[in-house]
Amino acid sequence: MSNKTYGYVRVSSKDQCEDRQILALEEQGVSQKNIFMDKMSGKDFNRPEYIRLLRKIKPGDVIVIKSIDRLGRNYDEIQEQWRIIT
Repeated sequence: MSNKTYGYVRVSSKDQCEDRQILALEEQGVSQKNIFMDKMSGKDFNRPEYIRLLRKIKPGDVIVIKSIDRLGRNYDEIQEQWRIIT
């Protein structure tokens, strides 16, 4: 079984545009079908698509995120998610 590459995109509100993030992930070789996107605050990690992504990944898979602040806003929580992912 080969490793897969996934992308995660987050914008804080429904009226923000995610196009730049998606384009950046596609430029890194992430397939559109493997991009997970939430349109909600980064205050915590209780986000439907992020949770779906975590359930999907397997050891050896890669997650591409345009910028660390797209993952979340709280540094301690970002570090905890890093431990979960890796």
